[in-house]
Amino acid sequence: MNQEVELLSRIRIVLVATRHPGNIGSAARAMRNMGLNDLALVEPHRFPDPEATALASGADSILEGATIYPTLADAVADCEHVIATTARVRYVSIPFSEPRECVARLAAGEHPGKVAIVFGRERTGLFNEELDHCREAVAIPTDPEFGSMNLAAAVQIMAYELRLAAGAKLPELPEHQPVPQGQMEHFFGHLEKVLIATTFIDPAAPRFIMRRMRRMYGRAAPDSHEINILRGMLTSVEEALGLKQTTKTFPHLRAGAATENDEP
Repeated sequence: MNQEVELLSRIRIVLVATRHPGNIGSAARAMRNMGLNDLALVEPHRFPDPEATALASGADSILEGATIYPTLADAVADCEHVIATTARVRYVSIPFSEPRECVARLAAGEHPGKVAIVFGRERTGLFNEELDHCREAVAIPTDPEFGSMNLAAAVQIMAYELRLAAGAKLPELPEHQPVPQGQMEHFFGHLEKVLIATTFIDPAAPRFIMRRMRRMYGRAAPDSHEINILRGMLTSVEEALGLKQTTKTFPHLRAGAATENDEP
C-alpha cells in the first residue's frame, strides 16, 4: 500500500448532528474528490435524504457506506486519535493547530492507527462534552470579521490537506510536440492565400505581415491538433465566403511562398 492510500484509508470523517442533508451530500462529494471513503454520521436530522444524494453529485458510494451512530463516543470508539475541528479555540483546553501542521504529523506516522476528524453542527459546532472525546483540535484560519464557514467547505479543506500531505500529485501532462516545419509551411501557404483573398494582404505590397506571422506562430510552436484547428478555421473562411478560387486568382502562391517585398 503506497503512502497516499495508506494515510487516506486511516481517516474517518465524523459529522455530528448535521441539520441540512445537503451538507452531508456535499461533504461526501468533497471526500470522494480527495480519496476519502469512511463517513460516520452522529444523529443526523435527516438521512438518507434525496437532497443529500443530489448534492453528493455521484459520490453515492460514500453515502451508501456511511455509518450512523447514536453518540460521538460510539463513532470514535475504535479510533486511536480523534481530532476536533472548531472555531472556538479560546475555549478549547486540548492542543490545537492549523490543518496543514496537523495532517503533516499524521502523514509522518505520528498516529498510525485509525484517525477520526470530527465536525460539529452548522450553527453551534461541537459541544464541550463532545470536545472531551477529542485529543486534539484543528482551527481553519479565516477572516476574523467573518469566521463562519460552511460545513462541507471545512470538510473540503481538511480533505485537500490530507491528500496533499499524502503525496498526491497532478497527473503528468502529455509532452508538447510541435509539428515538423513542413506542416508549418503548408499552414503558412494556406494562411497567406486566405489573407490575400480577403484583401487583408495586398499581394502587390505585402509589407512584413507574413514574416511577422511566421515569427508569431514560430513562438507559439503549435502541435498537430492546434495546426488542424487553424487549418480548419481557414477552410471555413474559404467555404463561407466562396474563396475556393483564390489559387486561380493568385497562381504564384504556394505552401510557404516568400514574398519579394517582405521584411528583410
